Amino acid sequence: MEIAVFDTYVKKREGGLMHFDILVPMQTELESVLLFGKKYLREKGQEGQPITSSECKFCHIEKASPEVEHEVNANGFHIIEMQGC
Repeated sequence: MEIAVFDTYVKKREGGLMHFDILVPMQTELESVLLFGKKYLREKGQEGQPITSSECKFCHIEKASPEVEHEVNANGFHIIEMQGC
């Protein structure tokens, strides 16, 4: 499965920055990617922090590992936590 990777940087409430990638099927619309990002922020206690096309940008396409493919098929997306998450 080919997936799109969106490089995402969101300011945390308490200061600092969260850097994470949102992985989705290639044909996923940006609006859906942003909703997945908002869901992730809610799970991390950062609900309401801005996440727009300024914070979340398409980066590249890659082949999904079996684990990522399974999660994308089950949930519509996968998050890779990079920094400050």
